[in-house]
Amino acid sequence: MLPNKFFKWHNQILEENAVKLSNIQPKDTVLELGHGPGFGLQAAAQLLTAPEGKLLGVDYSQYMHEMASKRMKEQISRGKAVLYCSDLVAMPIEENTVDKVFHCNCYYFWPDLKAGARAIHRVMKPGGIMVTTLRLDSVIKAANMKVLTGHKWRPEVYMEALQSSGFTDVRMEKKREKLITFQAIFATAVK
Repeated sequence: MLPNKFFKWHNQILEENAVKLSNIQPKDTVLELGHGPGFGLQAAAQLLTAPEGKLLGVDYSQYMHEMASKRMKEQISRGKAVLYCSDLVAMPIEENTVDKVFHCNCYYFWPDLKAGARAIHRVMKPGGIMVTTLRLDSVIKAANMKVLTGHKWRPEVYMEALQSSGFTDVRMEKKREKLITFQAIFATAVK
């Protein structure tokens, strides 16, 4: 497998598992943060079968926003999906409107974890579920190579930011699929 295909496959598995672990229901409003090329958006859209079901996506990268917009153009044209090219903290999503939030491989790139966690909490309905997936072994390697600096890459630092922002039941679980071991962080929004 070529390196690009290898990384694409790994990320796609993480995104699809974040969707699966979010327990998306047909009528939910679902938000993917750092949606990248849109694999997670595609997987989530298939579960939002009720007319009320809505999909939102936020990515800071104009390039990724354009890639995902092309991949999701049918859902966007039907009003089923809305994608924003925006910073997480400035995302133009109303308070208390989102049932499920998922993201993969992105919290360690946020400038301020606590501001990011507060922004997620702001848009979520009480009782809403947030799930993030990551491969901790890969994250540790990136930190050792100085690709990720400081301490915000550490899951416990992100989990503390979630707790201090009003999330409860914040926990990390080890998961495995298709020969890949990964971690999933879960949190429940309370108001």
